[in-house]
Amino acid sequence: MTDQADGSATGRRPTMIDVARAAGVSLKTVSRVANDVPTVRPALAERVRTAMSDLGFQRNSVAANLRSGRTTGTIGLIILDLANPFYSTIAAAAAEVAERFDTQLITASSGWDTARERELVLDLCERRVDGLIIACTGGDQSYLDEIARGTPVVFIDSPPSGPRSDMVLLDNRTGTRDLFRRLIAEGHREIGTITDTLNDFTMRERLAGAREALREAGLESGRHAARIYSDRPRSAGDAVGAMLDGPHPPTALFCGNNRILLGAVEELVRRRSRLRLAAFDDFEFAPLLPHPVTVVSYDTRALGRLAAEMLFQRIGSPRTDPSTYVIPTYLIDRGTMIADTG
Repeated sequence: MTDQADGSATGRRPTMIDVARAAGVSLKTVSRVANDVPTVRPALAERVRTAMSDLGFQRNSVAANLRSGRTTGTIGLIILDLANPFYSTIAAAAAEVAERFDTQLITASSGWDTARERELVLDLCERRVDGLIIACTGGDQSYLDEIARGTPVVFIDSPPSGPRSDMVLLDNRTGTRDLFRRLIAEGHREIGTITDTLNDFTMRERLAGAREALREAGLESGRHAARIYSDRPRSAGDAVGAMLDGPHPPTALFCGNNRILLGAVEELVRRRSRLRLAAFDDFEFAPLLPHPVTVVSYDTRALGRLAAEMLFQRIGSPRTDPSTYVIPTYLIDRGTMIADTG
C-alpha cells in the first residue's frame, strides 16, 4: 500500500483524497464506493474499503462540502438528559457559541446509557460533524479511538475513561467540602446524605468532599446515608422520611443534586420539619422553595460556553496538548420558611 496521508499523521480526519491515494485509485472511484454505487468492480471496491478501514475513514453524508475543502458547519453535543434544566442550559450556551462560528449544534441525549452514547457518537461521526462535546456516561470511552479518530472531542462535567481530551469540569469536591464545613461550623454533628448512583463521577467527587470535611472535624462518615435508585423526587422523600423516623435522626441533611433536593423539600414541608437542609446544584426556582436551603452554586452557562469555545479552538489547533478547565463553585442561601399556621 502506498504512503498514507491519514488523520493520525496530520492530526486531521482522513478524507476521500487520502483513501484514493492509499488505495491507488481515482477520487471518483472512492466516491462511488462510499455511496454504494454498484458499477465498481468487486475487487477494486474491496481495496477501497480496506483503505477506508485502515485510515479510519467514515462515510461522508455531505461529501460535496468536503471535496470542495469546506467543513460541514456542524458540531455535536451529547448530553445525559434533555429534560434536566442543567443540560438544557449547557446546550443553549453551546449553541450561542456555535452561532458565532456560523456552525449548527446538533444535540442528542444518551439517557445515561453507555451503548446509546456510542451509537450517537457513531451517528454524528458518520454525519462528519466538525467536533463533539460529550457529557459521558460511567462507561469506557476508549471506543472513541476507533469510531471518532481524528474528530476533535471535548468532555463536559465528567472526565472520560480512556482517551486524553480537553475537559470542562465542575469543582464538585471543593464545593461539597465547603458546604459541609459550614454545617459543621453551625454545630451539626449528625449530617445525613442522600445520593443516587455512585457510577457517576460527579457524585463520587461530591461524596469525597463531604468525607474530607468530616475527617477534618473528627466526625464519623456515613452514619446517616441513603442511596436512591430512581431519579423520581418521591424516592428522595421516602429516604428522608426513613432517616427522620429512625432512632437517631440527623440534624442536617445534604442532597447530592437538585432532583433529590426537590423530594427532600416535599417531605420536610409535609412534616413541617425545620431540618437544616443543604444541597449541590442551584436552579432557577430554588429561591422559591418553601424551605430554607444552602446550595452549592456555579455558572452552568459557563460549562457549555467554555466547552464549545475549547472545541472550536481544538478544531483550529488539533495538535496542541489537551487542557482542563475547572468551573469554581460558591455557597448561596435559597428558599424561605413558610409560617406554621397549624
